[in-house]
Amino acid sequence: MHSSNSRQTETIAIAPEGDAVLAAQACWLVAPGRAELRVEQVPASGADTVLVRALHSGISRGTESRVFRGEVPRSEYARMRAPFQAGDFPAPVKYGYSSVGMVEQGPAELLGKPVFCLYPHQSLYRVPVQAVCLLPEGLPPARAVLAANMETAINALWDAAPRIGDRIAVVGGGVLGLLVAYLATRIPGCTVQLVDTLAERQAVAHALGAPFALPDKAQG
Repeated sequence: MHSSNSRQTETIAIAPEGDAVLAAQACWLVAPGRAELRVEQVPASGADTVLVRALHSGISRGTESRVFRGEVPRSEYARMRAPFQAGDFPAPVKYGYSSVGMVEQGPAELLGKPVFCLYPHQSLYRVPVQAVCLLPEGLPPARAVLAANMETAINALWDAAPRIGDRIAVVGGGVLGLLVAYLATRIPGCTVQLVDTLAERQAVAHALGAPFALPDKAQG
């Protein structure tokens, strides 16, 4: 699951040469089980960059809970590093990878537009223009934080490598399981079944086109 929070920041100073110095609030894990908001200076504008003011920041209940508790195995430090992570595991570290915000500086075609970026929990940030993805028209920004889950679901299918006509069982109907099942139903000829112990998840599964079954009713 992901939760989202709106944040605000402001210009805090003017540099002697007249350039605005922008500051942002950033969430840092300073020790296992302890986080704090820090004020950080946003880098000055550069060629082919965008300045994004965050609207929503998604928190991964699984991965980020493990990071928060300081439970990332040393063997996985490199694999779990986020694209714009600062610091190192276990702490202090600025972590996260699901930010949706509005472009305040950058190419004309992106100004004032909502974008998704694999950025940590920070109210204002500057990244290369290639690092943001313009949201499709009509997609609510709060929902767009789930793009990170969709990326994980796609990777799961790539790893599983189902073939045309396979029988596919997805065990667990949380956000990730639902997205995996949704994608799997689009593979030609495949029979897909989403299995979960919570019957109330059946309605969402059916809305996504995925047949649902309780464990005792699942096809063998």
